[in-house]
Amino acid sequence: MLLFIPHIVEIAGSASMGMLLLAVALATWRLLRGPDLADRVVALEMITLLLIALIGVYAVRTGIDAVLPVAIVIGLIAFLGTVAFARYLMRRKA
Repeated sequence: MLLFIPHIVEIAGSASMGMLLLAVALATWRLLRGPDLADRVVALEMITLLLIALIGVYAVRTGIDAVLPVAIVIGLIAFLGTVAFARYLMRRKA
C-alpha cells in the first residue's frame, strides 16, 4: 500500500499545477480585460499569488527546496507593489 504514495503525489501535483495554470490564464484574461485600474491590479496580485503557489507545488513535486526563497522574494515584491499602488490611489483621490 505504501508503494502507491509516490504515484498519488505525482497525480495530485499534476492536477493542482493544471488547475493553477488555468487560474493564471483566467487572471491574465481579467488583467487584460479589466474595466477599471483596480480590477487590473487585483488580477496582477492574483497572478503573483498563483505563481507563488505554482512554485510551492513544483518544490513539493521535485523535492527541490532551493526554489522556495524565490517564492518569498516574489511575495515581498508583490506586497511592495500593492502598497505603492494604494499610495498612488490615495494621492490621486486627494
